[in-house]
Amino acid sequence: MSKLNDILDGARDSLTVRRVYGDPYEVGGVTFIPAAAVRGGGGGGEGEDADSSSSGSGGGFGMAARPVGAYQIQNGEVIWVPAADTTKVIILGQLVAVVALLVLRSIIRARHS
Repeated sequence: MSKLNDILDGARDSLTVRRVYGDPYEVGGVTFIPAAAVRGGGGGGEGEDADSSSSGSGGGFGMAARPVGAYQIQNGEVIWVPAADTTKVIILGQLVAVVALLVLRSIIRARHS
């Protein structure tokens, strides 16, 4: 059970507020506190076979994080600055272009009918 406890301890240590909020830093008199969305999950197991004196264990843990923005502090005023997810913007642009082409094709076909 020691291995499973080690995995759970590691997961507990990984999922802290320090993973969500980064250390503040200052640029040109403006303080920024970066923030991220963090997800994690894990699993484990342990067992013994009474007939063959065998034992088993297993476990795993995974974590993913992505930036979501930062708090900007200037002159005592706090402003939320969202992070731009360029991948989503590009995919949305491509989707809009495909829909526009399909609509245009339908309009042209309707006029020629």
